[in-house]
Amino acid sequence: MIADCTAIILAGGDSRRMGRDKAMLEFSGQPLIQAAIDTMQRLFAVTLISVRQPRPEIDLPQVCDMQSDGGPLSGLASTLAQITTPWAFVVGCDMPFVSPALVEKLAAHRGRYQAVVPVVDGCLQPLAAFYAASGVAVMRASLALGDKSLLGALKQLQVCYVEEGELLKSDPQLRSFFDLDTPQDVVRARGLE
Repeated sequence: MIADCTAIILAGGDSRRMGRDKAMLEFSGQPLIQAAIDTMQRLFAVTLISVRQPRPEIDLPQVCDMQSDGGPLSGLASTLAQITTPWAFVVGCDMPFVSPALVEKLAAHRGRYQAVVPVVDGCLQPLAAFYAASGVAVMRASLALGDKSLLGALKQLQVCYVEEGELLKSDPQLRSFFDLDTPQDVVRARGLE
């Protein structure tokens, strides 16, 4: 268990490319979000679900976005403001293969930073990352200025970027970063089970 951290599962998106609610999409005989819940509950004492509106079908504490059209940044800022731990690990509800070993590897990099973000194939992975509660003011300020970009907010935080070479030690196939955005992704993911 990572005691000084709360898990945040983002489940407030539109699922436009999927064409239906991703969180409740059946995957491995259960709602897709359940894979994220199961992994997070093994690693953290508290798991919160970030939602745009309450989801009665999910039996975990939920925090509604402060800005309904603010995207992941709004969900993260809203939920970070509610946690009682100094850190949160955020993950999308559509990421069924997050490796506990990879999460623990990222946790070890926190130190004096405000965020720990993996980098895969040169791309930042801000939806499988650690964020310090102290970063919430920066996120709220970005939203207040109309900037909904999580990547933009990261530019204002002290960030430890963890490169792919190090991530491969904990997740050799980097499956942790496979997210299901489209029906084609679901077909590919079922082949990875």
